[in-house]
Amino acid sequence: MADINIVQQHTLAPEQARAAAQQVADKLAEQFDLACRWDGDVLRFERNGVNGALTLQPNQAQIQIALGFPISMMASQVEAKVSEKMRKLFAAI
Repeated sequence: MADINIVQQHTLAPEQARAAAQQVADKLAEQFDLACRWDGDVLRFERNGVNGALTLQPNQAQIQIALGFPISMMASQVEAKVSEKMRKLFAAI
């Protein structure tokens, strides 16, 4: 099992941060067939072999992903793609 933890700083207003988080989740859902749901300021996602949460805080977004086998074999690629997507979306103002 592989764990991914990415923290991205941002200066977005809460509604902009929520929209950015939704875009990250939509991309993950598309690529990995995930079910996503909001729980307050936490966007939870899961499917067999993958689960995690994207937590919004003022000036910071944190995503934690647990990858089961065999997806854990692609952990470095998943981490790179998610990190790039978060950097792009949360840097936008």
